Amino acid sequence: MSTIRGARERARIEVTAAIKDEARRQLAAEGAAKLSLRAVARELGMVSSALYRYFPSRDDLLTALIVDAYDAVGEAAEAARDRTGGPAGPHPGRWLAVARAVREWALAHPHEYALIYGSPVPGYTAPQVTVGPASRVGQVLIGVVRDAHRTEGLAVPPQDPLLRAEGARMAADLADDLPPAVVVALVSAWAQLFGLISFELFGQFTRVVEAREELFRHAVHELGRSVGLLDGRHPGGGAGQVSGAGGARA
Repeated sequence: MSTIRGARERARIEVTAAIKDEARRQLAAEGAAKLSLRAVARELGMVSSALYRYFPSRDDLLTALIVDAYDAVGEAAEAARDRTGGPAGPHPGRWLAVARAVREWALAHPHEYALIYGSPVPGYTAPQVTVGPASRVGQVLIGVVRDAHRTEGLAVPPQDPLLRAEGARMAADLADDLPPAVVVALVSAWAQLFGLISFELFGQFTRVVEAREELFRHAVHELGRSVGLLDGRHPGGGAGQVSGAGGARA
């Protein structure tokens, strides 16, 4: 009985993978807004009623593709972090490695990137199940900064008085062991990182930027300084107090 059950599970996994692969081909050809379960079934030689046993609606299939994409870029970021040394650093190198891994994944998977970071799909509302996967890259960046804070310290950026309450709220929600000013800078850096990638991927750099890899490296380095990472060449980065190991806690 267990052999039959195992064979059925393997078959279900294989069919589910085939459905997702065909859906990704449709994303590339038509865009997410035109994704159709009937078209997917037709291309796979399935009747629609059979496909509905795997994905009851278009939104269920979209959600699966979105979760897969977030997990894939999250895994790329985590692998880059782990290849670049442990919690002791070098923290700017780990920060850059993570950012480059995200960019490389996006350039290799432009349609999946567009699905999760492009225009919203009309009529689709992402469910709670997407929240955890969507946070993976952000958590990696927070982790790099947290490790720096615990070891060599951070050049804590000045606190904008207008963001004092918001910074405290975000720190409580995202990283209560980091100074609020650092968390504000982290959220800004996270948004700017994906802005850089989106500009490159969606054509806004056309006839503007030719040395895109070099610009990306420079911008990511500056983003690392903005969150307080110490790079050796600019001790303290011109920011406020040094927090964490060997310095004052801001």
